[in-house]
Amino acid sequence: MRAHTRPLAHDVDLNDIAGGDGYLFVRDGVGVAGRGVAARVPLAQVAATLAAIEHSSEVAGAHPIALGVVPFEPGAPCELVIPQVLVGKAADGRRWVTTIDDAPLDLAPRSRPAPHAQTFHVAPRTPIDRYLAAVTRARDAVRNGSLTKAVIAREVTVSSDEPIDVHAVLMRLKATFGSSYRYSVDGFIGASPELLVHVEGNTVRSHPLAGTAPRTGDADTDRRAASELLASEKNQIEHRVVIDMIHDTLLPWCSYLDWQPEPSIITVANVQHLGTAMEGHLSDPRPDVLELVTALSPTPALGGFPRTEALALIAQAEGFARGRYGGAVGWVDAHGDGSWAVAIRCAELSPDRRSARLVAGGGIVADSEPLSELAETQAKLQAMLSAIVRP
Repeated sequence: MRAHTRPLAHDVDLNDIAGGDGYLFVRDGVGVAGRGVAARVPLAQVAATLAAIEHSSEVAGAHPIALGVVPFEPGAPCELVIPQVLVGKAADGRRWVTTIDDAPLDLAPRSRPAPHAQTFHVAPRTPIDRYLAAVTRARDAVRNGSLTKAVIAREVTVSSDEPIDVHAVLMRLKATFGSSYRYSVDGFIGASPELLVHVEGNTVRSHPLAGTAPRTGDADTDRRAASELLASEKNQIEHRVVIDMIHDTLLPWCSYLDWQPEPSIITVANVQHLGTAMEGHLSDPRPDVLELVTALSPTPALGGFPRTEALALIAQAEGFARGRYGGAVGWVDAHGDGSWAVAIRCAELSPDRRSARLVAGGGIVADSEPLSELAETQAKLQAMLSAIVRP
């Protein structure tokens, strides 16, 4: 493959570049959007494939990329996409477009969808009794000492007689969750608040989240909920398990790794989380971002700890295959830099786009109560439910 990168003189909205059938990974207006498929590459071959692209560039620091989703189950088949046309926007204001093998360059924005009233049906896909039993089983496993934490999730289906408009959903996510990592990859769309790992040169960052409380929109109520979240022993235990695992995984690659001494409150439109920012300096020879993604995912924030035992319980108790939910979504470039978020707050569309599968879960520890965990999943599901069903 041959690639050419040139500066983009005019501003564009990456959501409009992706539209309903393209590719997107963006946060606060910074990120990438693609159209068309130059290649689909197995995960193990991505680094070599990107390195083999003949690339000429008029923009410093811009390189061909591959993007996609690494599934939840370790070792599951995975391919990343190299788009035919890629538009990138950097935090410093640089804008560029990369084309593969002289792909036609048509950056005319997709027309934005008009407001449209559509009828939807929302129903649990996981029987509630099964979910509550799975939570109880995970809690009992923690209490008897066989696990420190396990994350139990459930599915919901949204269906309609008309196709779900992906472009419209992306624009609603932008309006409500602009500071989350918003993505669209082969019918998998969402807005994740959680950075799994970002690599830029020798700098590595992660911002894991664990421990959740709802937001009501009332400032006083939300402040009280945030204070209770910070003071909650249950949520602090759940959070610490995640922080320790990510720290211990990244540290062997780093000459130093720093992190916040205490978690802070991270707010999104519908919920608030405990979060801890980490930043380190990668030692040479440094790993590429995909090495770190596969080492970190799934984190205890989506799987549990110890990992092997927690994943075995999840597979036995939940009653469904998670697929891309709970894995990692993002991009990697030819230099091994890239940004990856935890694949949560998401919807997986059917091929005809008339239905979507939504999944939400929560970390189960010794003090977890099944009905409270059910309420937490309801709060988390609101992010994608509102983006899909709102006219």
